[in-house]
Amino acid sequence: MNKKEPSFVLIILAFAAVYIIWGSTYFFIEMAVKSMPPAILGAVRFFVAGIIMLLWVAFRREKIWNKAAVLPSAISGVLMLFLGNGAVIWAEQSLPSSFVAIFLASAPLWFLLLDKINWKQNFSNKFTLLGVAIGLLGVIALFYEKIAATGYSSTFVALLVLCTANISWSLGSLYSKYRVRNISQSVNAAWQMFAAGFAFLLVGLFNKDFSAVQWSQIPAQAWMATAYLVVFGSIIGYSAYVFLLSVRSPAQVSTYAYVNPLVAVLLGVWINHDRLTTMQLLGLAVILCSVFFINLAKREQAKKTERLKTKTAA
Repeated sequence: MNKKEPSFVLIILAFAAVYIIWGSTYFFIEMAVKSMPPAILGAVRFFVAGIIMLLWVAFRREKIWNKAAVLPSAISGVLMLFLGNGAVIWAEQSLPSSFVAIFLASAPLWFLLLDKINWKQNFSNKFTLLGVAIGLLGVIALFYEKIAATGYSSTFVALLVLCTANISWSLGSLYSKYRVRNISQSVNAAWQMFAAGFAFLLVGLFNKDFSAVQWSQIPAQAWMATAYLVVFGSIIGYSAYVFLLSVRSPAQVSTYAYVNPLVAVLLGVWINHDRLTTMQLLGLAVILCSVFFINLAKREQAKKTERLKTKTAA
């Protein structure tokens, strides 16, 4: 029997979730981290989300425990969510969420640079090379502008940490792609979040954040932001992303990379009254052009692959 095509409305809602929710998480991270240490925010967000996801897949009677697959899932989760997202949480203590979102819009660039297995295929395409060159210029421009405006010390460290976020997220994605086997995407995501939450918990205990924090002093606004990150950012947003990958092409789904930074910038300017410089707006435009050319190369490669399959079948 043919698999039933999901409704058009459901697909639109899933795209809206990925576009808007993921873009808004930068703003809510900044709101929460103002009142609680990064390790506590990360532990609460991912540990709670991971437990909820594990309970959900257990309710659906999916196979949760697979020794050969759980460890790779946990490793990719630590790379992506603990190191990658954790770096974002830490950086947003000193950098506005709108700037962080612009800087991290270059994620597709790092994915290409670190995907060694596909270097020959990726960098034989003129659009990929053009996208990488443009993206690097955008990142360098943002880096230089921020250092020139605020000075060296803490800002320089925060920007390096953001570079680490992109690299860790890309490495974790690639590790998950090539190493995780025989496990559903939902179970994989559940173990990724659980492992990241556990890593944040260990760091918080080691730094004595949990014993030092004044829990009664954390405002309701910070808890509401954390709840938003758990429910909408970690569960609904990621589930929508997994669903879209199963019913639409990666090129279509990856268009979230254009929209997320725009949503984050609008929220930052509208609610936090962030001031964007001409260089930051130019950097955003340059990076989005880079992502456009990279995705154009992906679509071109997909068409070539499809033509080869058609010829082989004929």
